[in-house]
Amino acid sequence: MSHTAYTYAYLRPSAVHSTATGDTLSLQTSGGTTPAGRAGRPRFFAGFLTNPQVAAAGLLSVADTAAARYHRPQNRASLDPVVTGNGDRLRFESFSGCCGVYARLDLLDEALDGDDVRHGTTNVDVNAPLADALGRVGPGDPLYLEVGPDELAVTTFDGPVVEKKVPLPDRWLRGFAETQVIASGFDLRAELAAADAVRFLRSLPRPNAARGASRGALWAVPSGRTLRTTARAVPGAVCLAGPERLAPLTRVLRHATGLRIHGPRVAAGSAPVASAWEVLLPGMRLTLTLSPDTARGFSGEGGVLDALAAEDSTDDADLVSVLLAWEPTVDVGDLAAQSGLTPERVRAALTRLGTAGRIGYDVSESAYFHRELPYETGRAERHNPRLRAARTLVEAGSVRFDGDEPATVTVDGRVHRVRSAEGRLTCTCQWWAEYRGGRGPCKHVLAVRIARPLTPADHPPEPR
Repeated sequence: MSHTAYTYAYLRPSAVHSTATGDTLSLQTSGGTTPAGRAGRPRFFAGFLTNPQVAAAGLLSVADTAAARYHRPQNRASLDPVVTGNGDRLRFESFSGCCGVYARLDLLDEALDGDDVRHGTTNVDVNAPLADALGRVGPGDPLYLEVGPDELAVTTFDGPVVEKKVPLPDRWLRGFAETQVIASGFDLRAELAAADAVRFLRSLPRPNAARGASRGALWAVPSGRTLRTTARAVPGAVCLAGPERLAPLTRVLRHATGLRIHGPRVAAGSAPVASAWEVLLPGMRLTLTLSPDTARGFSGEGGVLDALAAEDSTDDADLVSVLLAWEPTVDVGDLAAQSGLTPERVRAALTRLGTAGRIGYDVSESAYFHRELPYETGRAERHNPRLRAARTLVEAGSVRFDGDEPATVTVDGRVHRVRSAEGRLTCTCQWWAEYRGGRGPCKHVLAVRIARPLTPADHPPEPR
């Protein structure tokens, strides 16, 4: 796995400070992007939390995910969560160290009582003393939230800058890109009331350090007002791969007002797929998105490859990027009307922008949202071996269009046939035989798409 050396620089550690009028949760920021450009330590919000104990528990759940590693759990992760201000809300996001769990806490407008939420994205410092302090926030304790250092404090502070040097894996960036593609294909599959949700989640297998991560997947099937679990996929079921990976939700269960479960449509006997588990909270939402297997990180799913292979997606992404305006929801139809592109090309452009961490997807609202991370758009493409291999095949003249079938691709004297079936391209190679498109296209299909623009019949099915 490749890593980038990255340094978070904070004026001071994040902390909960006690004052005569109550406690202040001061979250320190490091190196973010705002509408005015790059900022060293941007400030996004200052005001009271309307449900401080719930917000504290939700922040701890996001931090728990950032520190967890479900595959090979003996190694702890050390990534600081990302926070995005979208004008009417704050979004806190993190990945587990193994990149198989994506967590997001949305503090909506009704959870925030103070200044307007500013626009931008940055990392926030979450440290052990802060976690201990958040765990002690009581139901009646007022809590003032500062996301970013106070401007006056910045001008008078003369102590040392707090630096945290961490290995930032490239797969973490790819995980952001893949989760928005995967989640855009989810539908709401089940919705439980608070009491039923708590009973179901507490009935799931507990984490066991000695046993390690579970293997195989459970499937959750709606049954009356609750869910039942089964070992095999049936129509209407939602995959639950590694139920112990929902452990961060236990911090907020006592405050839950409901549970929504999202996933793709599955058939009987389906292979494991990703799913999203959204806990509804007063003025907030906490969502965990799980990969199809505890040993399978989102970074290798291949959902972005179709968009990266499209010859016009780079120019389209450049056009769409100037239309993004930190909106809490990005409307594909509006972008299509403003850009003159088709909705399909807009989605491909958003996917390409997602490879730089600039686009996320909210399953609760079935909408994309805008964030900004400090990466160039082409980075994920350069680090994707399948795409690099496909371009090499095209440059070597290995792709041939002949007869009724879309193409043949010759690799080391072996001919692979790429065909169009049920709205997508398939291949006779071993990769396709093993994954059936479940982890994105193989290098042969990608080579065909690069060598020849897609026809309407070749486009993958639209997200439901």
